[in-house]
Order: sequence, then structure tokens, then C-alpha cells
Amino acid sequence: MTSQEVEVLVVGAGQAGVAMSEHLSERGISHLVLERHRIAERWRTMRWDSLVANGPAWHDRFPGLEFTDVEPGEFPSKEQVADYFVAYAEKIGAPIRCGVEVQSVRRNVGTPGFQVETSDGEFKARYVVAATGPFQRPVIPAVVPETADLVQMHSSSYRNPGQLPEGAVLVVGAGSSGVQIAAEIQRSGRQVFLSVGPHDRPPRNYRGRDFCWWLGVLGKWDASTPAAGAEHVTIAVSGADGGHTVDFRALAESGIKLVGRTTAFDNGTMRFAGDLRDNIENGDAHYLELLDEADAYIERNGLDLPDEPEARLLRPDPESLTNPIRELDLAGAGVASIVWATGFAVDYSWLQVDAFDEKGKPLQQRGVSTEPGVYFLGLPWQSRRGSSFIWGVWHDAKYVADQITIQRSYLDHNQQHALVTSGAV
Repeated sequence: MTSQEVEVLVVGAGQAGVAMSEHLSERGISHLVLERHRIAERWRTMRWDSLVANGPAWHDRFPGLEFTDVEPGEFPSKEQVADYFVAYAEKIGAPIRCGVEVQSVRRNVGTPGFQVETSDGEFKARYVVAATGPFQRPVIPAVVPETADLVQMHSSSYRNPGQLPEGAVLVVGAGSSGVQIAAEIQRSGRQVFLSVGPHDRPPRNYRGRDFCWWLGVLGKWDASTPAAGAEHVTIAVSGADGGHTVDFRALAESGIKLVGRTTAFDNGTMRFAGDLRDNIENGDAHYLELLDEADAYIERNGLDLPDEPEARLLRPDPESLTNPIRELDLAGAGVASIVWATGFAVDYSWLQVDAFDEKGKPLQQRGVSTEPGVYFLGLPWQSRRGSSFIWGVWHDAKYVADQITIQRSYLDHNQQHALVTSGAV
């Protein structure tokens, strides 16, 4: 079979792959984007039915196109986000080939570039960009055995309360996914237990401005590294129901029972750490700290924004906080299912190059890997806090395209030098 040759092969046609295609095209660099499913497939099929973006439409988009079917301050549905990327790919004429799975990438021996095996034959590529993002393999902690009499699913498989068996539900995870899923299930009439770990809890809106705006003007999106100990702290924020601040005390008032981190399961009993109060109070502290910084910014810049003293009022502690549950007999509490909103791990098993540490984590700096010619895009904290967000990945793609351009210039110089020394020029 004859190999197809391409200068830059981009793997994945989500937000990262589409952004990468735009910047490569602007530089006149020949490339091809391979996607094993459809453009932005994970937005369509690895999210629950009612999901909306966590950022407003004016913020969570690429610079070159606005949402046409969503007001700037509204939160697009998952289907609207996916359709947006399809429209963007059409707008820029992205060379995307869907339905092609990349099975392996290996460096050539004795010649530059890489040999790429796919479901549509072989490719030869001078450069490879892994734009598959961070949400590749759902992670369910090895706590409850599969033989337990419980339905267990990851949040990426959850669609709506109707797919769960009758009975109470334990939701594990206090990030955006966990709190939104827990609230939806509770509204459906079921008892919900929500396992709350460490989290950052920003205000959805403060003094007339969305938290995305505040993180921007306060320079927090551009932070290059997470604070010490906060590498894996999740952000609890929601665009659901028009957007609102996540308030765990309010969730408890709605009937959700809060518990600490899920730590162990033994003979039908789930055990939780005694960290619930610390987690809630640390989240409150981060929340109030951001309000303080916002107030200081307003005063420093002389902005005329409305006062909002009520934003600092915290609800009373619920029973689950004053008298925390440390052990729960799941059958006795009627719990029939567990939804694990516990994040994802990367899976680069197809990328068989020297660009990973012993845990399979990419070895890279701002997307430039330790394997010459291989680049990553869409990773959390790739260059800044905003890297894994829609607008952030667009800016990271620009940097990666610049680095590919630089490497091409060296290659062009080497080829020109060879021609001169051989007398061909």
C-alpha cells in the first residue's frame, strides 16, 4: 500500500485540532487533521443531555467567529458548542478527514519524520500534533468492586436521571460536572449524596461581571503554574439554568446530603474522609478572596460597578456539615447507583515516541515535546491556566504553529545548504 505524505498531521478534530488547523493555514503550512469520529465528537457523546458551557458565549469561543444562535451572555448547549466548531472548520476550510482512527505513530529510522498507521492506511508526516486533549480515558477509582450490587458509571456515560435504576444516588466529585449532575438528579425526585473534595468556588457573577471577566482582568487566566498544592483542585462553577454560583450549603438545603471525600468501601459500607468542613471552608475562602481582589480592582481603576454586599453572606451550616456522615450503609440508605465525576486520564498509547514520563504524562513545554517533531495541544496548564479552555487552546495553537514554522526554516536552510555544497545551485 502506498503511503500518503503530509507535512503536518494533526490528530483530533475537537477545539484543539480546529484551532491548530487555522494557525497552520495562516502560515501556509500543508497539513491534514484526522478525526476518528466527528468534529467535536466528545461534546456530543461524552456529556450529559442538559450540559451547557461553563463560560458565556462572548468568552468561550475563538476570535474569528461568534455564536450566531446564542446571546453573548448566555451559555451554549453542548450541541451548540459542537455545531460551532463544525461551522468554524467550514469557515476556515480546515482539511479534516473524519472516520479515520490513528493507530500508531513511530519515528522513521534513517529519514526524517514519522510513520503513521491508521484505519485508512499509512501516512508519512514530517511533524505530528497530538490534539486529542486531556479527556481521553475516564477514571473511576478502584474503590467499589464491579461485583458489588450497584450500578456504577462515569460522568462521561451519564445522560439523564432516567438511565439510573430506582433509588438514591451517590455522586462522587465536587467539580462542575459533579455538582450539576447531583442537582439534576435531586430535582428528579431522588435522594442524592454528594462526595465533596477540595475545590475552588468562584462567584458566577459579581458586581455585574461574569467570573470569566474577573479572572481575565485580575490576570488569573494567565497564571503559568497552579498554586502549590492546587495542581488537582477542581473548579466548581456552573452555566446551568442561566448560570449561578455553586453553593454547597444551598445544595444541602435542596435536600442533597454532603459527605467528605470517598475513601473506602467494605462489605456494602462506604467510608468518607473527615475533610468535608475543611473542603467547604477552603472553597469559601477562595470565593471571598476573589471578591476582595475584585473590590480592590474596582477601587483602583475607579470603575462604576454596583455594590453587592449580599454576595458575602454565607448560608448557615447544614446538618451534613455539623454532623458529618463518615460511614454509609449504601443498601440501608437505598443507594442503588454511583456516578463517578472523577475526571479523566490521558491515553497516548498510539503515540509510540520518546515524549512521556514513567506515568505516561507528556514531557513538553508549551506543547513542544522532548521528541523533536512531536507537539501537544489542549493540555491543562499547557502554557497558562486558560490552556484547556476554548479560547485558551486557540492561543496555545498559535504558539505551536510558530514553533513548527521555526523548525521548517531550519530544515529549509539545511536543504538549501546541501544544494549549494553539492553544486546544484
